[in-house]
Amino acid sequence: MPRRNFAEVLVGAVVLLVAAGFLAYAVYHSGRAPSGGYQLYAKFDHIGALTVGSDVRMAGVKVGSVDSTMLDPKTYQAVVGFTVASDVVLPKDSSATIAAEGLLGGDYLSLSPGGDEAMLRPGQTITITQGAINIEELLGKFIFSASNLASSVQGGAGQGSNAGNAGAGAGSAGQGSGPSGGGLPPRGAKSP
Repeated sequence: MPRRNFAEVLVGAVVLLVAAGFLAYAVYHSGRAPSGGYQLYAKFDHIGALTVGSDVRMAGVKVGSVDSTMLDPKTYQAVVGFTVASDVVLPKDSSATIAAEGLLGGDYLSLSPGGDEAMLRPGQTITITQGAINIEELLGKFIFSASNLASSVQGGAGQGSNAGNAGAGAGSAGQGSGPSGGGLPPRGAKSP
């Protein structure tokens, strides 16, 4: 019996060591930006699913991470604080956009460098921003406008067919009026 308990403890310890090894590997290769970066800020109308720890990328390459998100009580805009690697220097007219990984992926902060000769200093704010695009809201608007278009097309087709029927009825009434009504004589009749 004590031999079995010792074997179970030994197997449990091996499993814990393997799990710790996987965790250390994941942390080491997590693609984190180099430490020693500098802090910048950006204001957005809507940040979508951007959260603390989200990537900051430039040309698809991770150059930092989001440190904080808060609401500015005066402007009611979301203020995003993020760290950029110290070797990445951004011009003052750089822009920040919240982009999505894909339909099911998370959001990240994408930076596009500008052409200004003056550079952003630590603690400054990027003023050219574009917030997150809400895919669900856009899809809802598309479906709503498509259903409105379909119902208006169906309503217009019904009115057109009624008008066509009325015109056909007027034409047949004119044919039946005979020569005195100014219409054409019936087929086979001789004209005077």
